[in-house]
Amino acid sequence: MASATDTAKPERKRRSYRSRWLPVSRLGRLILALNLLGLAILIAGALVLNELRRGLVNARIDSLTTQGELMATVIDQAATVGEPTPALDAEYASRVLQMIANPKAQRARLFDANGKLIADSDWVADRVEWRQLPPARARNAPDTFALDFRGTQKEKPATPEGREALQGEVAAALRGKHVAQLRTGETGQRVVSVSMPIQHVRAVLGVLTLEASDVDEIIARERAALIPFILIAISVMLVSSLLLNSLIAQPVLRLARAADRVRLAGARAISLPDLADRDDELGDLTRSLEAMTHSLSERMDAIESFAADVAHEIRNPLTSLRSAIETLDLVTDPAARARLLGILQNDVQRLDRLVTDISNASRLDAELSRDQPKRIDVTRLIGDIVSTYEARSRPGEPTVRFQRPAPPVTVTVRGREVPLGQIFRNLIDNARSFSPPDAEVLVALAKVRDKIVVMVSDHGPGIPPENLETIFQRFYTSRPKGKAFGGNSGLGLSIARQIAEAHGGTLVAKNRVTDDGEVVGAMFLLTLPEAKL
Repeated sequence: MASATDTAKPERKRRSYRSRWLPVSRLGRLILALNLLGLAILIAGALVLNELRRGLVNARIDSLTTQGELMATVIDQAATVGEPTPALDAEYASRVLQMIANPKAQRARLFDANGKLIADSDWVADRVEWRQLPPARARNAPDTFALDFRGTQKEKPATPEGREALQGEVAAALRGKHVAQLRTGETGQRVVSVSMPIQHVRAVLGVLTLEASDVDEIIARERAALIPFILIAISVMLVSSLLLNSLIAQPVLRLARAADRVRLAGARAISLPDLADRDDELGDLTRSLEAMTHSLSERMDAIESFAADVAHEIRNPLTSLRSAIETLDLVTDPAARARLLGILQNDVQRLDRLVTDISNASRLDAELSRDQPKRIDVTRLIGDIVSTYEARSRPGEPTVRFQRPAPPVTVTVRGREVPLGQIFRNLIDNARSFSPPDAEVLVALAKVRDKIVVMVSDHGPGIPPENLETIFQRFYTSRPKGKAFGGNSGLGLSIARQIAEAHGGTLVAKNRVTDDGEVVGAMFLLTLPEAKL
């Protein structure tokens, strides 16, 4: 019905957003990068702090090992008795440990050759575990916080896991091994522990164990150091969320509201120039929606114009019919009544032809979109159509002749056979209506490079130069000399051009002129792209 028109804005060539190694779009890469950035910050912080913790723990182990080796040497030199079978003087070794141990920095314990504990720096310092008292309990409430006679909280009982870990460490040291590890303490806390044998020559006289219980403090400092990375990651995620909301969510919401305005408020088109200028998928979507609504607006204008033209064209024969019917009852002369009946019959035929052409024009868009294009042999199609005219030709009527390409070649186009056949029939019918009796309408087919050209020429009066384009407008008619009024609807050439443009071709009209400048007829040139293999 309405021909496809170009939009006002030039269509921007769409970019390919697929990458060879990362098959995601530009917005997809942005979303992925912003989401991974916060995760990368957390991972980097965890790796850095993990190395820091390892460094702190290893440094603590090295410090305890150095102190333990020195203390073990002192105890061996001062508390070893008996020759040739040496033994450890437990009482003297305990006093030596009391002098050289630093109970504030670490806990030192001394075991004899049988793994029995003989000295502990906590005994020397008289140190007990303590914690802050809980709030005062209500009267008659059960006593959940028992106190010993010194008013301090009772020591937390040793856990089996901690006791077994200490026994295994001491047993390994009694076999002459130096043990340094991070293990669970007897009260459940993590400790850095170093156990080394006290050896006199090769005899193992006992085991010295040093423990540092400040691992939890190290981990607490590590977690505190991780807080800035967490805050940065949270900030990055918040910023990325706001950015994605600004770049994606809000523009999509604007597009939805613009579409609602078109649907509800009667707006003809969407216009969002700031979004259309974006060089990403949202820009493509905006430009597509603008082009679509602009095309729909033009289609609606074309429908309105078509409806107005149809109303105007139908009104003329209806007015003539009404006038003839009103006059028929007043006319008594048989000859005059016969003329009025002839007018009525012509007007009815004119209305029938007009309604038929309007129906064909209105169905054209649906037929073009419903049929799938295929390869069509144009030589065969035109030959079949011309054969039909030859079979129906009557004496005195213009004849139709088909001039095939020389040398014979296969000429094919990609399109829809029924609409293309309608082009040729409309052009032939138009040429025959303007041709004198017994004249010839020539249909010539030629191949020019990658184009196919079909020429339909007649020997009629030609076309006024100012009407070479006007004749393709809807309902434009130029009655041939001697033809009855109303024999043409004025839609045939308009439909033919619309079909040609839908197939990527053109349809133009020209006059056939002799060397002396005399117009000897008209010709129509249909150009279609050749089907590629």
